[in-house]
Amino acid sequence: MKYKTFNILPQFGTNTYLVWDEISKDAAIIDPAAASQKMIDEIKGMRINLKFLISTHAHGDHIGGNKNINDNFDVKNCIHKDDADSLADPRMNLSTYWDSKIIAPKADIILNDGDVLTLGTEKLKIIHTPGHSRGGICILTGNLLFCGDTLFAEGIGRTDLPGGDYSTLINSIKSKLFVLEGDIKILPGHGPDSTIEDEKVGNPFVGFAAKF
Repeated sequence: MKYKTFNILPQFGTNTYLVWDEISKDAAIIDPAAASQKMIDEIKGMRINLKFLISTHAHGDHIGGNKNINDNFDVKNCIHKDDADSLADPRMNLSTYWDSKIIAPKADIILNDGDVLTLGTEKLKIIHTPGHSRGGICILTGNLLFCGDTLFAEGIGRTDLPGGDYSTLINSIKSKLFVLEGDIKILPGHGPDSTIEDEKVGNPFVGFAAKF
């Protein structure tokens, strides 16, 4: 699986990811943070088949570009069932916190834990990881884990916003992510990449380092 990172909402530092199967050219975009004509033009120039738009959760800094993608590509919008209602509600998707009113297109595919989306012969496995939001998910494909705002390099998602819960997030990370192979690369919603093993050891919230 190939992937590319876009940073189109610099004030929030949100990572938007494009993933695609090299053979079939089937692709998915994960968390389009804002409208970006430059990104649209680049994707069109790649001559890939954008099938899915996957939201790891429905906070405004991760869904702000959903409509822009829908206006330019025939995609299926995918989100976990527990965050689906937030897409079209600026209060629930928290965009009102920064005086915005983001209304994203409704979900076409409601995701649940263990669901699998396919891009050619590649599989995208959905892992429900609530805690940052009720419907937060991570997406595992091969040795890549797109983990939204669940887990960061040396950090975790904040839990002080509506729908967040600290103990739930810690449990999600330990029971759903830290059981994965250590060499899996984590690609978070903000900040640099890391690996499962590095976070199991050095993450000050959930890793071995948290014990000291």
